[in-house]
Amino acid sequence: MKNLMDGKRYKIVYEDEQLIVVDKPSGMLVIPTPKRETNTLTDLLNRDLDELRSGPGQANAYPCHRIDRETSGLIVYAKGKSIQRIMMDEFKKRAVKKTYIAFVNGRVAKDFDIINKRIYNRNKNRFDEAVTKYKTIERREGFTIIEAEPVTGRTNQIRIHFKEIGHPLVGESVYAFRKDFKLKFKRVALHASYIRFTHPATKKLLEFLSPMPGDMEAFLRNTRDA
Repeated sequence: MKNLMDGKRYKIVYEDEQLIVVDKPSGMLVIPTPKRETNTLTDLLNRDLDELRSGPGQANAYPCHRIDRETSGLIVYAKGKSIQRIMMDEFKKRAVKKTYIAFVNGRVAKDFDIINKRIYNRNKNRFDEAVTKYKTIERREGFTIIEAEPVTGRTNQIRIHFKEIGHPLVGESVYAFRKDFKLKFKRVALHASYIRFTHPATKKLLEFLSPMPGDMEAFLRNTRDA
């Protein structure tokens, strides 16, 4: 099978007849916003699938969930609407486990905790339940390395929750002011590093791990231990 990563900014980490798991770089949208961007991950992936087809046919890779433009890491695509619906239902049932690596400002005191704070849903004009588990991986000078598991899947949940407990993510510019913090980073320091789920067709348990991207690794090299 030809590697769709050839000459591309994204990486295919798994592919079969039903699913594709992609390692997305920071700075790339998953789907267009109302501004109708064209070079989204979904656009690029479908163009590449079209190029690989031996006969006529429209590409049909559909995202089963989303991660922010600034966030790097793993995202699952379905080959077809029916598989997409099954996978999206698994996400809704909280049957998919996802963990993220985040750098958050300040020294997080607890080694592990659960953040249970409702998040306002602008589309539905209501507050929705939002739960994030986290554990502290390492404390550095001025920031803490966190592993976060969003139990619920609210938009920008990790970013909002850590801002709410007084530790906004390094590089945060939406839920905090960058000028208020000494540490600088060109994006939100958040990486979707791990995902685990049951395959909708084979029923096998699948899990994938994405290494920390280069910009976050470089940030660690240039900072000191606490």
